[in-house]
Amino acid sequence: MEVRVAKTAGFCFGVTRAVNAVYEACRTEKLCTYGPLINNKVLTDDLSRKGVRIVSDLSVLDGETVVVRSHGAPKEVFEELEHRGVKHIDCTCPHVKKIHKLAAQSQESGRQLLILGDPLHPEVIGIKSYAKGSIVASDLEELKSVNFAYNIKYDLVVQTTYRHEHFSEAANYLKNLGLDIIIWDTICSATMVRQIEAEALAKEMDVMIILGDPLSSNTDKLHQICKQYCKRTFRVESIHNLLLNILNSDDKIGITAGASTPLAITEEAVNFMSDLENTNGNQSFEEMLDESIVTLHTGDIVKGTVIQVNSGGEVSVNLNYKSDGIIPKSEITSDPAVDVNDVVKSGDVIDVYVVRVNDGDGNVLLSKRKIDSQKNYTELEEAYTNKTPVSGKIIEQVKGGLIAMINGLRVFVPSSQISNRYVEDLSVFKGKEFNFNILDFDRSRKRIVAGRKELSVIEQNQRKEEFFSNVQAGQKLEGVVSRIAAFGAFVDLGGVDGLIHISELSWGRVRKVSDVLKEGDHVKVTVLDLNKEKGKISLSLKDVDGNPWNNVADKYPHGKIIQGKVVRIVPFGAFVEIEPGLDGLVHISQIAHKHVAKPEDELSIGDIIRVKVTEIDETNKKISLSKKEADGMMTTEEKAEAELKAEIPTVPTPEEFPADPVPEEIPLPDAPEVIPTEEA
Repeated sequence: MEVRVAKTAGFCFGVTRAVNAVYEACRTEKLCTYGPLINNKVLTDDLSRKGVRIVSDLSVLDGETVVVRSHGAPKEVFEELEHRGVKHIDCTCPHVKKIHKLAAQSQESGRQLLILGDPLHPEVIGIKSYAKGSIVASDLEELKSVNFAYNIKYDLVVQTTYRHEHFSEAANYLKNLGLDIIIWDTICSATMVRQIEAEALAKEMDVMIILGDPLSSNTDKLHQICKQYCKRTFRVESIHNLLLNILNSDDKIGITAGASTPLAITEEAVNFMSDLENTNGNQSFEEMLDESIVTLHTGDIVKGTVIQVNSGGEVSVNLNYKSDGIIPKSEITSDPAVDVNDVVKSGDVIDVYVVRVNDGDGNVLLSKRKIDSQKNYTELEEAYTNKTPVSGKIIEQVKGGLIAMINGLRVFVPSSQISNRYVEDLSVFKGKEFNFNILDFDRSRKRIVAGRKELSVIEQNQRKEEFFSNVQAGQKLEGVVSRIAAFGAFVDLGGVDGLIHISELSWGRVRKVSDVLKEGDHVKVTVLDLNKEKGKISLSLKDVDGNPWNNVADKYPHGKIIQGKVVRIVPFGAFVEIEPGLDGLVHISQIAHKHVAKPEDELSIGDIIRVKVTEIDETNKKISLSKKEADGMMTTEEKAEAELKAEIPTVPTPEEFPADPVPEEIPLPDAPEVIPTEEA
């Protein structure tokens, strides 16, 4: 028996992306999917066991994050999710998203949209919602029944899983009608490749087995194609649904699978075929292919059954060979702290690499690490080829970047590729797990380069989308100050930055942002405004309860005499701080009873003065004050004290005393006349 598996069998990129996203998210979140994530009951049942239920009505949500299926959803579903503020993960296939965009553009430009596909398929239902009045035709015959008008402009899109030859027939028909039409080939390239490969395989095989869910559209197309070239074509959900008596021991059997079929189902089919025994009790196909005893050579990769794990971590393996195989602990794992019993156990069937056929004691020396390493290299090579993100952990900082452990392999991450913005201290990433893109892969040199710059942008946009979907103005949030600027402080709100403008740092006056905050400070902020289009979030550090304008009319009623500090002088008056965050204006006409030409002739910044409250405008946040009226309401004692202060001369400081004049020449007194003595 010969068994060949199509290279492109199983999950396509869009399905892989959706499945990975849901399995990752369900670890930490309560999820539900809007419709089955993909058309595969095996997978949806597994998700159900993990607590991910399927809903078709958003009114029955129970605090879950909603996952939009890979086939997409009608526009109205997204609008309702946004309107209700429901957190959701959009797993719509990128190819389907592209068709949504084309449909919306068609409607905006006033064109008539034609859709080629199954009108009952969720993908087509979703596309229709983006262009009202769309015409749907399932095949060329239905298309021929459409009454086309030559004064109307048309656009044609096609379901991603549609058969390419049928699409070509429909496209040629429309072109020959002479319509003003733009034809978009929106069939998924992976679908087309899978169909071409299935056709080629079916032409060479005696039996074709198509694995996939009964509801899967692309599986149905594969079945139709293979049936044309291989009469013994069978479509089954899994290999266990196949009637065994339809097979012969010398059959050449081809296996392919729809884009919604997990790899495990295909692998199960291949393994099952190799172990199959017919109802007459003949040998298994594997035995018929190799009737003699197994022969081994260094470098072979073979299957073996674990016999036991001894106390030292050494593993004995049955190879169907004249001697058992031995796997030292060092060839099971490179981590000495790992318990081998957590890796393999008695009865496990594992792939092993033959290091030496005879280790000197008659045993076959084996390695599991080499197999794992090869598989890991293969998986990373596939991730590189398919541009599929992979998970890894940063373990070390080196010159020029970091080392990540991905699939058990050391991978270099350049410093420029760790984030979408410059990071000065790379050590902050050590020990953290991320998703990476494989940027360069050279198996011969064992050189693998990874990065997450593009993923950082995608993840940041997703975080922003989630943030704007779940946060509203007035909401209080906690964050960490990430950067200080002259005009304010940026706060990290969990992967999304918001700005506290300097005017929102305090109710009082703030000269410098650094006087209030520093990087790394944990703060509690209030959301002032959200601009989703520009991605801007305005925050405030001010406590609403501490607003000095609260009950201002009760604190400072009309006519009350208060003291304040002159904080600013302008041509038309002076602003006086009554309390932090609360200023009032003394108009130039209210400074003194006499005419005042310039406010600075009477007042200086820093002066403490008495003022009278003359008006409070709470709507426009304005307070009018009068120094003139406050002065006129002084008591006799206050006036006497003010006058006394005015009369007391200012005592100059020692430095201000005038120096005594120094005369140019000081005259000396006349010398007395000398009278000689008698002795002289």
